[in-house]
Amino acid sequence: MIDPFVSIETLRENLDDVVIADCRWYLDGRSGRAAYDAGHIPGAVFVDLDTALTRHADAAAVGRHPLADPFDFAAAMGALGIGDDDIVVAYDDAGGVIAARLVWMLRVTGHQAALLDGGLDAWDGELATAPAVRAPAAFTAREWPADRLATIEEAAAAATGAVVIDARPRERYLGEPDGVDPRAGHIPGARSIPCRENVDEAGKVLPAEELRARFGVDDAAEVISYCGSGVTACHNLLAMEQAGLGRGRLFPGSWSQWSRDPARPAETAPAGTP
Repeated sequence: MIDPFVSIETLRENLDDVVIADCRWYLDGRSGRAAYDAGHIPGAVFVDLDTALTRHADAAAVGRHPLADPFDFAAAMGALGIGDDDIVVAYDDAGGVIAARLVWMLRVTGHQAALLDGGLDAWDGELATAPAVRAPAAFTAREWPADRLATIEEAAAAATGAVVIDARPRERYLGEPDGVDPRAGHIPGARSIPCRENVDEAGKVLPAEELRARFGVDDAAEVISYCGSGVTACHNLLAMEQAGLGRGRLFPGSWSQWSRDPARPAETAPAGTP
C-alpha cells in the first residue's frame, strides 16, 4: 500500500499511471463543482462528496454524511473511470481534509490511494477547465470493514477511557455553534485534535515525529476519530497512518449524529477539565 500522502514530484513522475481526483467541497455552501469547472489539475475527475461518497438517509440516525452504500460507491467510481487496479491521488484546496474521505474509503477497501501533499496549491502548472472524461471502469463493491468503523455507543466510551479524537476546529469542539448541527460542543471525554493542524502553512503534512506528538498514542488501533459528519475525521486517520501509528477507526455519524440525539450529553470544556 502506498503512503497516505504523496508529493507533487511523485505525482508528476507518475501522471500516466494514476487517476487524479478533485474532491473540493465547502461547508458554507459554495459549489465544489463550480470550483472544479473554473480550474483543476489537468486530467482530474471531479468526485462529489454528496453524491459519490454519501448515502442519503435520516441525519438523526446516521449523521449528515453517512458512508455510501458499497454498491453505490462502486458504481460512482466505475462511472468516473476509476477501476479496481487504479492508483488514485486526490486533492482539494483545504489541506486535504475533504479529499481525505475518498482516500480513506479507497484504502480501507484495499485500493491504492493517497492525498496530494499540499493540495491544489502544490500544482505549479496550468489548470484545465474542460471536464476530464475517462472510459467507465470495473470497480468491485466491497463492504466497509467493521474493524475500521466505530458505532455511536463505542464513541460514547470516551467518557470511560477510550481514545476518541475530535477533528473539528477547536472553537467548534469548545461549543461555538456552527449553524449545521442542532447542538454545539463535543462528545464527553473526547480530545481536540484539529485535522487542519496536521499540515503546515503551505498545506504540507507535518513530519512523522510531529504527527506522533500531536496524537499522543502508540497505536492508532486504540483511536476513534470523529468530526462534524465523518468527512474531515478521515484526515486524522490518514495522518496517524502517515506517522507510522497504524490504522484507527472512523465514527461515520460523528457530531452530526450525536448532537441530534437529546439523550446524548454534550461537553464544552476540554477533556480532563474538572
